[in-house]
Amino acid sequence: MRELGLVLLCLLRISRKGVQCNGWSVHVPSDVTGELGKMVILPCTFTHPYKTFDRALTAIWRIKEPYNGTIVFKCVSQSSSELCKTAISHKNKYKLLGNPRHKDLSIRIDNLTWSDSERYFCRVELAGDIHDKYESRNGIKLHVIAAPRIINITVSSSRDHTFQARCTAEGEPAPALTWTGPPYGNLSSSSSSSSSSSHSWSHRVTKELRALSHDGKYTCTAVNSHGRAEATLYFYKFRASDSSSFLILIFVPLGIKVLILLAMLSFTVFSREGPPSAPSSLGRPQLPECTYENFDR
Repeated sequence: MRELGLVLLCLLRISRKGVQCNGWSVHVPSDVTGELGKMVILPCTFTHPYKTFDRALTAIWRIKEPYNGTIVFKCVSQSSSELCKTAISHKNKYKLLGNPRHKDLSIRIDNLTWSDSERYFCRVELAGDIHDKYESRNGIKLHVIAAPRIINITVSSSRDHTFQARCTAEGEPAPALTWTGPPYGNLSSSSSSSSSSSHSWSHRVTKELRALSHDGKYTCTAVNSHGRAEATLYFYKFRASDSSSFLILIFVPLGIKVLILLAMLSFTVFSREGPPSAPSSLGRPQLPECTYENFDR
């Protein structure tokens, strides 16, 4: 009955700024917005009924639901002179910014991804009495936003020899996709969005351009309230009037390349051998005749 009375007393003391019960209170914003790939700060401050507190203190952050949700961050401080040492930091992306000894449990989340769009709950536990534990009940809803980004743009063919272009983009809010192409062509397209419950897919949109019939430049544009993105492809269908023109198209450039190659080889051989040398008109030098005679007397 005593515990039930305490719960009822807490419920009666709910205010916009936080929840209060027997000197305890937690103050958090209802919503926080962060940008995909960047960092965000989740603020959380609290009060407790003690003027001074020098026993062990534990700070905890959960996601999805209070009290039983998955713990993504936890740190422990054994005394007022000791910093809160991190015990749990999911994917090492959660950092304590506040000082729990100064009644501040604020954390920073780095490198935001779609999966970080959750509801977060801060909790403080003081060593001692079983009632010296308090947690935010409503928590903070983290919204991850992003400017549009085109993930993929492709062209494919069907069995009936028609061609389709497909553009896929992501962003939050989900971007609107439009196709533009040759001015003399009529564009027929269809849109779809992923129905998967996975966070990484729930912000993706695909738009397909059916039956490409004109050569030229096709551009996919994605737009939401945070920006725009574009991607372009060039579509050309190969056309050959008959087999003879097809052979000419292939073999004429090939013949020209062969002639150029032969000319280069001939020039290389000629430059290595050099011009023929002229015959020498000078013979070997003649030794002078000896004019000394030895007369034996």
